[in-house]
Amino acid sequence: MRVLLSNDDGILAEGLHVLRRKLAEIAEVYVVAPDRERSACGHSITVHRPLRAQQVTLDGVAGPLWAVNGTPADCVKLALEALLPEPPDLVISGINLGANLGTDVLYSGTVSAAMEGAIGGVPSLAVSLDSTDTTLLPFAAAFTAFLCEQVLSRGVRPYTLLNVNLPNLPPAQIKGVAITSLGWRRYEKAVHRREDPRGRPYYWIAGEIRDDYGLDGSDVAALAAGKISLTPMHFDLTDYRLVEQLKTWELGAWLGPHRRVSNGRPPVEDSPGEPLA
Repeated sequence: MRVLLSNDDGILAEGLHVLRRKLAEIAEVYVVAPDRERSACGHSITVHRPLRAQQVTLDGVAGPLWAVNGTPADCVKLALEALLPEPPDLVISGINLGANLGTDVLYSGTVSAAMEGAIGGVPSLAVSLDSTDTTLLPFAAAFTAFLCEQVLSRGVRPYTLLNVNLPNLPPAQIKGVAITSLGWRRYEKAVHRREDPRGRPYYWIAGEIRDDYGLDGSDVAALAAGKISLTPMHFDLTDYRLVEQLKTWELGAWLGPHRRVSNGRPPVEDSPGEPLA
């Protein structure tokens, strides 16, 4: 098994290397991670400056580890298309110290790195721990290694990732594994206005989490119940129920009298209300 490992906390993050050491017991592990913390950068990529990948030595071992001066999505894209000698069997992002639940996945660099792997056609995992207690990392790494073997033996749908969140509990107190959907996580008082020493205003985004625990089967509810949450995700954000509703709006009727031909001639005068073909 060949695994590409990345994150959004940077190449020196403890969660990355606890997981790296555990996966090395069962796989050939390549690490391509940001050269510094890039949390909450979402799925941004770098297009206006060069990307540089520098091989680094950690734990007295030289490579295959690269530090990249870009985002988590940059790291995975670069790894898949330029750095790795062969395509990986899995892409794993983590272990992040802090959960990535519900609407947070839209901002998460951790999830975005895994999503870039899924876009590249590689089964991917995003792994987060709902804690800053690093003593819980070895269990999270062991569960991730077990899950890797399950993914490879059983398979997942193409272009799909599994978003994994572990609760802030000792292993003996975890109440099981829940297969979940994305929940709803919002922040109150998210923008704080302050002033610098010269009296100029600046703003700090740091809200108070208000989770909706009432969503049955959600990742938010699972963690609140002391369970590991496992959410299958893909990049198709289409609301298919609304697609069918929109088809009844007869939008083409308005467009009919306003159509123009593309060769610069005067507008084509259609009869009022004529739908587009």
